[in-house]
Amino acid sequence: MKKNKDVLVEEQSGPLMADVARLAGVAISTVSRALANPGRVNEKTRVKIDAAAKQLGYTPNAMARSLRVGKSNIIMIILPGSLYYGASQIIPQVLQSINKALIQNGYNLMIANLDRDEESERHILDLAFGGTVRGAIILSSKLPEVDGRSLANAGLPIVSMLLDMSDAGLPSIVTNDREAVREVTTELIRLGHRRFLYIAGPEGNYHDVERYGGALEALRGAGLSEQAVSRSGGSLDYQEGFEIGVQAAADFARLTDKPTAVIATSDDMAISFISRVQRTGLNIPGDLSVVSFDGSPVCEFCSPPLSTIEQPVEEMGQAAVARLLGAIGDSDNEPETRTVVRSRLILRESMAAPRR
Repeated sequence: MKKNKDVLVEEQSGPLMADVARLAGVAISTVSRALANPGRVNEKTRVKIDAAAKQLGYTPNAMARSLRVGKSNIIMIILPGSLYYGASQIIPQVLQSINKALIQNGYNLMIANLDRDEESERHILDLAFGGTVRGAIILSSKLPEVDGRSLANAGLPIVSMLLDMSDAGLPSIVTNDREAVREVTTELIRLGHRRFLYIAGPEGNYHDVERYGGALEALRGAGLSEQAVSRSGGSLDYQEGFEIGVQAAADFARLTDKPTAVIATSDDMAISFISRVQRTGLNIPGDLSVVSFDGSPVCEFCSPPLSTIEQPVEEMGQAAVARLLGAIGDSDNEPETRTVVRSRLILRESMAAPRR
């Protein structure tokens, strides 16, 4: 901004629509119409406007133009809550992957919320019902509902990510949580472990249900009872992963029949658990094997390096965007409502056979 005769005037960063209209000898509204909907302007006038725009180097605001024709290029991302700043950075990594895929396809990312309180829910729904966005990807949480409105009724293509809502007809991109934990528990059993500590996430949480279910399936498959696994945690949110791990270390110390292997549902839980139990003189993996979930890069630099199930964030982001853009484009294909992207186990020094 600059002052001219005591009046604030916006600095011009380039040619304006008015300049194009002046050069083409038409009204500004005609230029606007030609750029937004060329079919509504006769060919001779449209050619003049195009020539004037090219001569001046005028570039229309892409967002404003898309909104005028009712085709926003904005995709809304709905977060489960505030961003987490621990070692497990799944949500930020997923956001980065989604943003990259959207940009490659000519769309822009809008983060709709940093909380899930009533005010945030109302804001999300205002965006959805107001025509600001073209579609929505919701991460690891239920659909916003407030004031009798639900995102499900906004008429938008929606994809759920990291939470299976396919039973409700919502396209869902998930990982093979149950299978991944079942396989790593089976590997621990193969190494000779028969007593386990499971460090749980919030009770009833989709991921915790799936992962704990996988551990129990492995035990049953090996002829072991559910009594072979002790549970810790369950009362705190994943955002409090470090605190859950500290509590699990205290719970472990109180157990008479000590487990020889620990399965944690997040890297943060495992990292803080290891730190505390090592202070008591236990050796990992000599006295206690530990494996976790998420695949945080920092796991490689723990002491000892931590075995972890790595979530495929890049593939998940690409799959979610592809599924959403297919819905936006009214694709004739009928893809599966539920898409499963496989995680992978990264074996490191924190897992070994138990001492006899």
